Amino acid sequence: MKPTTRNNLIIGQSGGATAVINASLVGAVEAALAEERIDGIYGMLHGVEGLLKEDMIDLRRQTSSVWTRLLYTPSAALGTCRYKLKDEDPERVIAILRKYNIHFLLYIGGNDSADTAHRLALTAQHMNYDLRAISVPKTIDNDLPFTDHCPGYGSAARFMALATLDSAMNTKTIPWYYPIKVIETMGRDAGWLTASSALGKRDESDPPHILLIPEQRFNADRFLRQVEEVYRRVGYVVVVAAESIRDEQGQALGAIAQVGTDAFQHPMLSGAAQHLVELVKREMKLRARFDKPGDLQRIASFAVSITDRDEAYLVGKMGTKALLDGESDKMITLVRHNEPGYHCTSGLAELAQVANVQRLLPDEYLDESKTMVTQAFYDYALPLIGDPIPDYARVEKIRIQRDE
Repeated sequence: MKPTTRNNLIIGQSGGATAVINASLVGAVEAALAEERIDGIYGMLHGVEGLLKEDMIDLRRQTSSVWTRLLYTPSAALGTCRYKLKDEDPERVIAILRKYNIHFLLYIGGNDSADTAHRLALTAQHMNYDLRAISVPKTIDNDLPFTDHCPGYGSAARFMALATLDSAMNTKTIPWYYPIKVIETMGRDAGWLTASSALGKRDESDPPHILLIPEQRFNADRFLRQVEEVYRRVGYVVVVAAESIRDEQGQALGAIAQVGTDAFQHPMLSGAAQHLVELVKREMKLRARFDKPGDLQRIASFAVSITDRDEAYLVGKMGTKALLDGESDKMITLVRHNEPGYHCTSGLAELAQVANVQRLLPDEYLDESKTMVTQAFYDYALPLIGDPIPDYARVEKIRIQRDE
């Protein structure tokens, strides 16, 4: 790839891929293609890790039809990475950007990706290199500050609501066989995704019955009492638990199956649901099982929220616009409006205040038990997931009178 002599743009995708992260890429590219002030449009293969290897592709030379199709394609078309910049990396990156006359940089990702963009912006300033760097938000964890919500969350939330509803339907068909069901969700330190599993709940007896989120420390005795109460009242129990819940000593329940840490030293946990199932079986002598949707939470194309996809496109488009407006070292945000109906516009937040900062689930979204959401959460989350969650039909149990 030969560099041009004008202002070039490079775009990268980072962190866990989602069902709509490509929509942000399409929004950014289409805005750039329509702009005369941008010449080359490049893509990092596998994020900043690929950029360090000068592994880039020419996005201008793609067929025009690919962008329309990519809008509806899950996962990350450019590939992602979970790479934490080493001390010497930022200067190496700036040297590569200088070599290819790249003065505009968009990095699509979550908390750690915002940190990467922030470090590159600071290094460019220190090295007196003209670089504008903008972070485009993406995370199913929904834990970035200063934005009403994060692209990717609406679709993952829709998936979790549907998955919980459908999995519970199976439990209800023969409740005495496996009366206790535990569903494990992603979510590093924030309970947004776990909370979304309740978006199909219409009645107190409807599943899920208990939510276990990372913000609340787990107490085994309290949990078992709740399970017993719901089991006696409803006849079965559906629990949705975050993979990262911790006990009162701060020990992750999922540590029984921890498989190391990622580049940012975040524990890679898997085992909370198994722990809870074993606890119920041992202490309550009830049959229990668990479901772990895994990567499907992030990337299921069949559960995409149209609202989420549209907003993902918007933040990508506005990322390109922000660069051309002279902005740098900032993140695109979503600003909610409820009049005349729900919609979002975009804003900007300083990356110095965003990088490595998490927004947790507010107390106002949890009831007194801290194991179920309030109406305030429904008001917040339902507009994000697109079409309404189906209300499944139920037959009335009009039993036949026995002959005496």
